Amino acid sequence: MAKNVMILTGAGQIGMAIARRMGYGKKIVIGDKKGENAREAARILNNAGFDTEPVEMDLSSRTSIRNLIDRAQSCGEITMLVNAAGVSPSQAPIEAILKVDLYGTAVLLEEVGKVIGEGGAGVTISSQSGHRMPALTPQEDRLLACTPAEELLGLPLLRAENIRDTLHAYQLAKRCNEKRVMAESIKWGERGARLNSISPGIVVTPLAMDEFNGPRGDFYKNMFARCPAGRPGTADEIANVAELLMSDRGAFITGADFLVDGGATASYFYGPLQPEK
Repeated sequence: MAKNVMILTGAGQIGMAIARRMGYGKKIVIGDKKGENAREAARILNNAGFDTEPVEMDLSSRTSIRNLIDRAQSCGEITMLVNAAGVSPSQAPIEAILKVDLYGTAVLLEEVGKVIGEGGAGVTISSQSGHRMPALTPQEDRLLACTPAEELLGLPLLRAENIRDTLHAYQLAKRCNEKRVMAESIKWGERGARLNSISPGIVVTPLAMDEFNGPRGDFYKNMFARCPAGRPGTADEIANVAELLMSDRGAFITGADFLVDGGATASYFYGPLQPEK
């Protein structure tokens, strides 16, 4: 018997935590750039009573994304999307960050939005970094939100000469994620579905450990030490918010971004984390 299907992209801790909350009774199709990661996530979830299928997929490729969706549709109707795939500033060069985190997310939201079932819901994992970057102009925000995905990387603000470093590229990608979710939520709404994003702060995951051990490690350690919460977050705390957004209790929430960072962004602008002038 066909089941409703959840697509999970990114076989990391945050995506798996959300899948545990919302994937029961569904077929969970897990896509990851590294096939071994998808298979390991599937093994863990299957051993906990879930029904999963691993797929090797590349978020930077529209063809690969469509193949993932085709595999999911062969199992049933797609009613949930959890996009937790991406790379961090310490893991990849500028070009890869833009191709995966920015372009790839835009394509995924677009392609899943064409087939998402009525009553469906999606969450994409963005980042607090998009909130720390200075405001863009309304025109630039609109371009990030509405430019056809295949033209995104040609925008002037995304050209190599206008990007300072990998952190700046990551911030631009996450700002684009937030704006893209707003624009795509309108199209999802035409199918009776909802779409939101979550912008986590420092959450203890393997990706975060790469950042702690990278060139900005001291910055990130200081960030969670001096934020109001005084600690990093956990994947399950992000899943708490995703559970609200993807359940019936979030039925009036769509096109929104939720900052879940222990107050780090507030401290960055108005507290002890303010950068020196």
